[in-house]
Amino acid sequence: MDLLYRSTRSRGGAVSASQAILKGLADDGGLYVPESIPVLDQSLEALSQMTYQETAYEVMKLFFTDFTQEELKDCINKAYDSKFDTEVIAPLVEADGTYYLELFHGATIAFKDMALSILPHLLITSAKKNHVKNEIVILTATSGDTGKAALAGFAEVKGTRIIVFYPKNGVSPIQEKQMITQKGENTFVVGITGNFDDAQTGVKQLFGDKELAEIMDGAGFQFSSANSINIGRLVPQVVYYVYAYAQLFKEGKVEKGEKINVVVPTGNFGNILAAYFAKNMGVPIAKLICASNENKVLYDFFETGVYDRNREFVLTSSPSMDILISSNLERLIYLTAGADAEKNAAFMGALSEAGKYEITDDMRAQMKDFYGNYASEQETADMIRTLYEKTGYVIDPHTAVAAAVYGKYKKETGDNTKVVLASTASPFKFTRSVMNAIDEKYDAMGDFALVDELSKLANVKVPNAIEEIRTAPVLHDTVCDKSEMRSVVMQFLGI
Repeated sequence: MDLLYRSTRSRGGAVSASQAILKGLADDGGLYVPESIPVLDQSLEALSQMTYQETAYEVMKLFFTDFTQEELKDCINKAYDSKFDTEVIAPLVEADGTYYLELFHGATIAFKDMALSILPHLLITSAKKNHVKNEIVILTATSGDTGKAALAGFAEVKGTRIIVFYPKNGVSPIQEKQMITQKGENTFVVGITGNFDDAQTGVKQLFGDKELAEIMDGAGFQFSSANSINIGRLVPQVVYYVYAYAQLFKEGKVEKGEKINVVVPTGNFGNILAAYFAKNMGVPIAKLICASNENKVLYDFFETGVYDRNREFVLTSSPSMDILISSNLERLIYLTAGADAEKNAAFMGALSEAGKYEITDDMRAQMKDFYGNYASEQETADMIRTLYEKTGYVIDPHTAVAAAVYGKYKKETGDNTKVVLASTASPFKFTRSVMNAIDEKYDAMGDFALVDELSKLANVKVPNAIEEIRTAPVLHDTVCDKSEMRSVVMQFLGI
């Protein structure tokens, strides 16, 4: 039986996996959700003997049912290859009693590589399956990591172009350099004078612009998304939670069926939603610990049942989490509202108009496995320094937010269940924040001198992703106001 996908905002017809991947966002502005979350059909013993690529196939085949075995394996093998600097793809490292799931061994040294390495191949395969003649234009807003990972994934992929919008002063210097030095005739990077939410809202408006869609279709183009709103991004993220648990079992760190907790630094809610999917597939996960930085809209939501984005936007040392509208939360709202699209659409309408909504007590009860908390900038820096001094292990600020929140959870609950913490970026991506946290004396050093110092300190080779941007020329210098995004897109496409 094929697994079909429905929009979170209407009772319209269901679509296949390949159609959902192609469209990215449903016509009504909703997100695609599978009609049911499939259950793993392989035993834990079998999964524990599999490579990352084999695990990926076992998970993805259950979601992407209109792909043939050959098509799916081809996509997986092209994605998880020598672009990753470790054969295991997602290693687990134990430090101070926590299992850090290192998701940053791909081409751009952030967890977004885990899904964005495969998305271009899923998209091109989906286009062929659906006899698409138009060139696919990937339109993406980024808070720092998605942009570069998407650019790296789609650069020079035939039949595609990619346009990335990022907040001009809202990403780290390394993140910006990674994007604006991106090669590829089909790539375009634009800084906007605004924050990530402005960029994300602007992109959603372009997706919903019917007049623009007609103009583009006439010129042989159509939009698709590489943001985590695309189901082709979310499903590959489920894989590493299945893989992590199987590896713990293989190494004798957990007994069969023993539950673990999962801690995720959270901005757009995609990465923790993937853990929720893994739990529903049968992975023995107890608590899903949602870690926020000072933009603590999700912490407040789990505390009160009220989602309220009417607050000051804070720029932090963990910029990928500087988000007030967590797009993927909509999928959880839809599922806990009993897959009631009208109910969900009303919540999203309230968010759009008033900037807030409140869920029912019944929905809150269904979210009891989620725990939310946040870490201040000081707590984040303290966590980086403390863990380094204790163990020699160096983590980035996003991972440190999660580690600090996990400390609060343990203190509050006394729960000593084994824990997997999603380590979402290499410390080399945020060298200044990391080195300042360890010792303020480093602040006088230049960005790349800091990189070399961190390499010595952590006894880790400088990643290739950093080496290649040391002297790379700036290839993208467009900056626009959020109101100009439409005209900038048309200009780039020559229409």
